[in-house]
Amino acid sequence: MKKFGEEGSYEDEWEFEKSKSQIKRELLALKDLGKELLKLPVKDLDKLNLSERLYEALVKAQGMTKGALKRQTGTIGGLMVHEDYDEIKLSIDKIRQQHNGEIKQFHQLEIWRDQLLTGDNEVMTTLRNRFEAFDIQHVRQLIRNANKEVEQEKPPKSARILFKYLQQLSS
Repeated sequence: MKKFGEEGSYEDEWEFEKSKSQIKRELLALKDLGKELLKLPVKDLDKLNLSERLYEALVKAQGMTKGALKRQTGTIGGLMVHEDYDEIKLSIDKIRQQHNGEIKQFHQLEIWRDQLLTGDNEVMTTLRNRFEAFDIQHVRQLIRNANKEVEQEKPPKSARILFKYLQQLSS
């Protein structure tokens, strides 16, 4: 310890120490990250680089409710201290981006299907240019069948098949 008169002050020694409040904020942030992990399905948890203890605690918490879930969340927060939480945050963000991309693609397929069913020929041209394996005859047959099903008030079987066909083309 330096004396007050020499090149430094008493405050310099404590400059890098964290306050109790700061430690509590960090632990609460880890607990919140654990809650985010709990919202992910198991297939997404498998994609993350988690320790066995944390992974098992997360899977165990999936079936819990109320008080048990609250205690388990605290346990998960405690286990998060030993993890590389910055890497986990980045991985969660990547997973969310993938999901958002899948949702956008799904909506685009729905729009194309609906436009095809309404008879929009520009979409047919766009799809033919976009996908090499696009079978115009097959699509036109599905459109005809879908329109007949609508007229006869039957379930939209052909519209579903058309959507699945567009899904196969895009993947």
